[in-house]
Amino acid sequence: MTDDPPDWEFSERDMYILRELSADPQRSSRELADLLESEYDIDVSHVTVSESIRGMRDADVFRETIVPNEELFNFALFEFKFNPEHFADSWHDAMVSIRDDRHTLFYFLSDGEYQWKSVMMFPSRTAESRWIHDFYKEHGDVIQNVRNSVVHNVLKFKTDPELFTELNGKRS
Repeated sequence: MTDDPPDWEFSERDMYILRELSADPQRSSRELADLLESEYDIDVSHVTVSESIRGMRDADVFRETIVPNEELFNFALFEFKFNPEHFADSWHDAMVSIRDDRHTLFYFLSDGEYQWKSVMMFPSRTAESRWIHDFYKEHGDVIQNVRNSVVHNVLKFKTDPELFTELNGKRS
């Protein structure tokens, strides 16, 4: 991941492809080409659609990941509060440890009192508690507190296809 936005000029076709893929990620390039023609009056071959998808993927326009059904794992939101006394010497190792941990699904930085946050998956609450214990043992000098919340009753987990219409003309 980089801090730079993807270097990609969005065509109308690309936005429709992203919309349709977000509605059904399993659609083939042939199905997408047919949809583009029937729904959007865009006549393009499935090879061109495939090349566009590959180009957007390579340009990091979108990322693909496998997210297990929430019934298979316990999901939790973790928030990390720093101990400023040891931050300068130890922050990097702690950050890499969270980011690269096999339990981490999503890791991000935010503002406020708890500046690192992650969504993590564990096979059980016992495994989650063990992870917290081990993390404090290894990185307790830089982390003042870990606040964790159980994520349950996931009511929506998808990108709304209409969101991609907002990419039109976006270049900041």
